[in-house]
Amino acid sequence: MRSRTSPISQPITIRRAVARDAKRLTRLVRGSGAYEGKYAAAVAGYRVGPDYIEAHRAFVAVGADEQGGRVIGFYSLVLAPPELDLLFVADEAQGRGIGRLLVAHMQCEARAAGLDRVEVVSHLPAEDFYHRVGAVRTGTALANPPAVPWDRPRFEFRIPSE
Repeated sequence: MRSRTSPISQPITIRRAVARDAKRLTRLVRGSGAYEGKYAAAVAGYRVGPDYIEAHRAFVAVGADEQGGRVIGFYSLVLAPPELDLLFVADEAQGRGIGRLLVAHMQCEARAAGLDRVEVVSHLPAEDFYHRVGAVRTGTALANPPAVPWDRPRFEFRIPSE
């Protein structure tokens, strides 16, 4: 179980991802502690490329620090079919509410796009997180070897209209 750190103490900005963010986003995915051990193969060759960023609604959370800001998390919303495809927060920034901020931002983007629900197939270690941020469990995505040799929980965010 991951220990909780202090809430966000420095300003966080969420902005649209751009092509030059691709390498940073790839490092976040491949370096995620949630994908260590038996899960490492799932992200070993994974790449978030500039083409992916341009094709989807990808947003980054940027934290203020002495270097002028760095990407500490991101998400990607696919509109058709509606899916939260990727959501990652840097290991050292977890437990500070950044994931919750990214989910709230995603819900606003989904609402603005006219969506009433967004599906997410969760990584097993992230299942509790999705429960805490209001996603409803809807089923199970079956294993897809060799890439993903385990079943994963399927969730849905319901997006109320304003």
